[in-house]
Order: sequence, then C-alpha cells, then structure tokens
Amino acid sequence: MNRQLAEARGRKAEAIAAWWLRLKGWRILATRARVPGGEVDLVARRGRTVAFVEVKQRRSADAAAWSLDEYRLRRVAVAAERLAPRYVQDGDDIRIDALFIVPGRLPRHLPNVWHG
Repeated sequence: MNRQLAEARGRKAEAIAAWWLRLKGWRILATRARVPGGEVDLVARRGRTVAFVEVKQRRSADAAAWSLDEYRLRRVAVAAERLAPRYVQDGDDIRIDALFIVPGRLPRHLPNVWHG
C-alpha cells in the first residue's frame, strides 16, 4: 500500500510541477521519460532551452533540498544524455533542473543544478 501511495503522490507532484512550468512559458515534451540507467520526471522546452527536470515533493523545504543528492542527479544526467537525441535540436541549450513541491508553498524551480 505504501508503494501505491508514494506512486500517487509522485504523479500528483509531477502534475503540479508540469503546470507550474507551463505557467512560466515552458512546453512539456515528456513525463516520466525512461531509458536504461535512469528516468527523467519531466522534459520541458522554452525557446532554445531543453530542461530535464527532477521533481521532488517533501513535507518541508529542507527535506526537499536534501532529497536530491549527487547519486540521484547522476542518474538524471545519464538519462538526460540518453534522451537528448529525442528532444534536443541543433543549437539548443541543455540543462538539468530541479523542481521542489512543498505543501503550502509555491513550487521552487532551480535551474541548472547539475554541473557534472
């Protein structure tokens, strides 16, 4: 039951994150894009920038920030590298972003969180 609840919460957080990005002018290209070695929660485009977005929902801002460690970012980076040919065009800028969802607060979008 906990797995199903976590799955439902994750999907809800990703839906909120997608709407937030849309409100900020982004177009959602994919949700839960999977490849061997990883998954990206959202792939979004605004102009010539393609962002591979990791969404984290936690009860507090501190917990959300701590939930995104180097291991998870590395998995997103591997997935982004493998997904790039599907979504990136010549001349596009590519980055990995994080979007934190915390109850009672507006979503927090952190651009370009991976510098690996």
